Amino acid sequence: MSSGAMQSNVGNPQVYEDGDQRPHGQQFEGSPGGKAAQHSHDIHDPKDSLTLNNRKNREEAQEREADQKAESKTVTNPLAPAQHHGHEPSRGAQVDAELQAEDEANLSKKKHEKGSFGPNV
Repeated sequence: MSSGAMQSNVGNPQVYEDGDQRPHGQQFEGSPGGKAAQHSHDIHDPKDSLTLNNRKNREEAQEREADQKAESKTVTNPLAPAQHHGHEPSRGAQVDAELQAEDEANLSKKKHEKGSFGPNV
């Protein structure tokens, strides 16, 4: 009687099949510890192999980039977009500019009265 694995009645017969084995010529040619592809790490994936420190640094960098994008979209002078295109600013933009000028005047007045670090004692 032969002692082949397929003749066993113990366990799952799929365990003994060699379907997952490959010929020698079809092995992976790249180095196993090679460089990862770009964007292969997802910082929000808890199973990712990045260290906690690297993950924290990358998240902080993404937050800084998002803040910079938001700041670049902010209009500091409400009259600038219309004037840039050669148009007269709308009434709302003119009111916004007046309110902004009043706020800046009030803040500078308060800073002058209290000093830059609070009331003068």
